[in-house]
Amino acid sequence: MKDSAPMKRTRSTITFVLLSFALTGFVTAQAGEADVTHVGITALGDNSYRIDTTVLHADAGWDHYANRWDVLTEDGALLGSRVLAHPHENEQPFTRSTTLTIPDDVMEITIQAHDSVHELGGATITVAVPH
Repeated sequence: MKDSAPMKRTRSTITFVLLSFALTGFVTAQAGEADVTHVGITALGDNSYRIDTTVLHADAGWDHYANRWDVLTEDGALLGSRVLAHPHENEQPFTRSTTLTIPDDVMEITIQAHDSVHELGGATITVAVPH
């Protein structure tokens, strides 16, 4: 009987550790994908544009946060990205800007957000380029 007590504690500990990992994964997964909720584009001249993008994501610290958004042409070519240097846990949704050169032949751009766990996949927004 004395030999079975340590085995119970070991199983108990293993069960607790596995449950802890499972719950941590569940909480992280709850943050979901990063969604673009608003885009503003302003012509600055000489094919230069300011792009203001609002992103919504349930940032959960450094392990799961919206870490960039990309600007794509109609055919999916990457024009540029705005890297987000830190989590925005207490600022949701949040807006950041970037300035890009957009060629004359690009009539629309699509903004997509990226997060550190799911990568791409959330809601995107497509806007007309004001030429």
